[in-house]
Order: sequence, then structure tokens, then C-alpha cells
Amino acid sequence: MELRLFVGLGNPGPQYTQTRHNAGFLAVDALVKRWQCSWVEKSRFRGYLAEGAGPGGRAILLKPTTYMNHSGQSVRAVADYFRLLPAQVLVLYDEIALPLGKIRLRPEGSAAGHNGIKSLIEHLGTNQFARLRIGIGREPPPPVLTNYVLGKFALEEQEQLPAILDGCVEAVEAVLAKGLEKAMSIYNARNFGSPPDP
Repeated sequence: MELRLFVGLGNPGPQYTQTRHNAGFLAVDALVKRWQCSWVEKSRFRGYLAEGAGPGGRAILLKPTTYMNHSGQSVRAVADYFRLLPAQVLVLYDEIALPLGKIRLRPEGSAAGHNGIKSLIEHLGTNQFARLRIGIGREPPPPVLTNYVLGKFALEEQEQLPAILDGCVEAVEAVLAKGLEKAMSIYNARNFGSPPDP
């Protein structure tokens, strides 16, 4: 079944711009730029919607404005309106368990403590939707996770973001062109976070 809805998770508002928890927003922004479409705020969906043509045909992109913990409300509204099944959804979001520079595609799974994914599972009634997890973690782990994920990317991290977001775009397009399993075998092993050589 072809993917149609690409959801980036994050929190709305300028105070959350460039925070680690908004990595999903940054990734779908990169997709919108690549596919040459634009965001339009849609109150009926409680989010920003963009419609364009990706490599696999018509694509719908979504940034919920419900705040992270209620993202599923927005996703369910869009899925119902466009008559999309959970199997046609791919969600892009931050993952504290992965180091910066790593991304992981998965066909399904639990929320693993991520409140945005927990909300999606609750509102879609299933965990059977694809994900692209974007690493934001570090070693050693930060002492207070909430402050860390809601904090802004450090300067050296910001310098790596363009390569990471390009990797997210490449991975999504590979899913559309080659299928999820093939894209997983290519991109789950790569590291996009290494700074360029001087």
C-alpha cells in the first residue's frame, strides 16, 4: 500500500523552534522544500497541511499544532478526511535513544516512551504505521531528559543538522522508490552526523 501522509511531530510556537523535540517538524519542512509545496494552516485538522507530488505520486504532509502529547487528534482528522489507512502513514520524530546523526526506519512498533507516538497509537487504534526516528541523543545521557529534549540544538549540533535532514529526505524518497525494507537496509546503518572534514 502506497504511503500518502507524512507527519512531522513537534510543538508549535517560536519558543520551540530549533529544539530537539521538534526534529520531526524540521524533517517535514525539508520534505516540503524538496517537493516544492507549501504549508497552509488548517483549523479543521489542527495543523499545517501541505499537498504536493513526491516520488511516489500525490503526497500529503502534516505538522500538528496540538502540541506533542495530542498529535494523534490531528493525524486522525487528516486520515479520516482523506480516507487514509494507518499503513499509508509515515511519522518522522525525535528519538533520544539514538545518537545525533543516526536515523531509523521501522514499519511499526510501540511508543517506547514517546508521547507523540503514544497519542497516534491511541487515536489511530493501532501501532501499524511506519516511522522514521531521528536521533537526538548523546553519551553520556543528559541528567534531565525533559530539559534536554525541549532545549535548542547546540551550535555544533546545528552545524550537523543540514546533513541529517538531507538524510531524512533521502530515506523517505528511498522508501517511496524502493520500499521500506530496502530503505531500512541502506539508511539504518548510515551516520549523517559527522561534521565535514576541515
